[in-house]
Amino acid sequence: MIKRSVAERIFEAALQEGADFAEIFLEDTKETTISMVNGKVEHALSGIRYGVGIRLFQGNRGIYAYTNDMEESNLIQIAKEAGRAAKGQGKHRVLNFDVKEIPTRNPILRMPNTVEHKEKVEQLRRGMEAAKAYDTKITQTKAGYLDVVQNVFIANTQGTWVTDERVRTRFTIEAVASSATEKQSGRFGPGGSVGFELFHQIDVEEYGKEAARIAVTMLGAGVCPSGKMPVVIDNGFGGVIFHEACGHGLEATAVARNASVFAGKLGKKIASDIVTAVDDGTIPNAWGSSAVDDEGTPTQKNILIENGILKSYLVDKLNGRKMGMASTGSARRQNYRYAPTSRMTNTYIASGKSTPQDIISNTEYGLYAKQMGGGSVDPATGIFNFAVLEGYMIRNGKIAEPVRGATLIGKGAEVLMRIDMVGNNISQAQGMCGSISGSIPTNVGQPMIRVGELTVGGRG
Repeated sequence: MIKRSVAERIFEAALQEGADFAEIFLEDTKETTISMVNGKVEHALSGIRYGVGIRLFQGNRGIYAYTNDMEESNLIQIAKEAGRAAKGQGKHRVLNFDVKEIPTRNPILRMPNTVEHKEKVEQLRRGMEAAKAYDTKITQTKAGYLDVVQNVFIANTQGTWVTDERVRTRFTIEAVASSATEKQSGRFGPGGSVGFELFHQIDVEEYGKEAARIAVTMLGAGVCPSGKMPVVIDNGFGGVIFHEACGHGLEATAVARNASVFAGKLGKKIASDIVTAVDDGTIPNAWGSSAVDDEGTPTQKNILIENGILKSYLVDKLNGRKMGMASTGSARRQNYRYAPTSRMTNTYIASGKSTPQDIISNTEYGLYAKQMGGGSVDPATGIFNFAVLEGYMIRNGKIAEPVRGATLIGKGAEVLMRIDMVGNNISQAQGMCGSISGSIPTNVGQPMIRVGELTVGGRG
């Protein structure tokens, strides 16, 4: 942590040179990654990241600088240079800080840095062996381990003075099935804002078997037909479509620039009446949770869409200035090398009233997207293209034959309006989200939903 006297001198230098707001973000992070391929450790790395970012505002303009040179003279010089770049006329201020005690949202039972390397490797090995033993068609297995302990200190000229410790642990598993002509894969990546107790909460062998099952099933599947049809998207990682095609459009990063299809639509209907969507950074031990955001604002539960009506955007301080809105505790960054901006945390479509059985039985014909893969989105338009990792046709209200090669093509705003059934089986899944403030851990989630009509790309 930076001494209070040093922080005051940094802020005074920035304000005297022209800024009207100054912020310090200090990070001390320890990270361990392990990867295994076919039962052998490919790499095992541990590293430390330590540095500070200084951010200044002058009106609606932001200036950001960072360094790993923590000498007081260097930090003050950076503040002066950044202040000059702001090209404003600051005033001398007396800076008073109230130390805020922020309760932890993520209690940790077993810190990962107290666990021996061999115990971590053993978890990967168990998952891979279970995947390999599932079927002789499994030709490759990959597993990964990640733990991160990030300690941050945030102070600004509005009186913020907070610290936060973020601990995250994740396990990933992938299985590849091969035939003479092609390959198919299945993968999972459970994790959370937890310590090594993650491995008492999940069954790595079950995840290995499931990854292998998906790969083998899709290897023997026929090609997916193409055209417009009803699409049932399962819970958990199915929420990636809302996250990408709609969630990014609700971030002030895009809205403040009028680069979102949802700009200017607060209080207006943008989704089906049965759709409520939430971003909640306060869920205990969730992958995207923290006590405060990366501007030191306490995280909160933000109702984005309620019964189809747009209720809120996700707002950070700088974009909030431009929009005339207060922060929603949504500012995030990968590390001290990035200025923060508005980002999602744990984003999901809330539970509805239908059971999964009701949704399937009420679908005469369509595609069942059980597991989603990767995709691409144009944030300005919401137009997306997502691969279906595991898919099945629905015929006569029943799940029928597996199909491969399916893609979902559409526009986020249109999909929201076409959701006509929402299940009651909500779950969340873990991912990494990239944007202008780097790659950050986010949860995506939903119950099973049905989109009444969606374009399906296939090879059949």
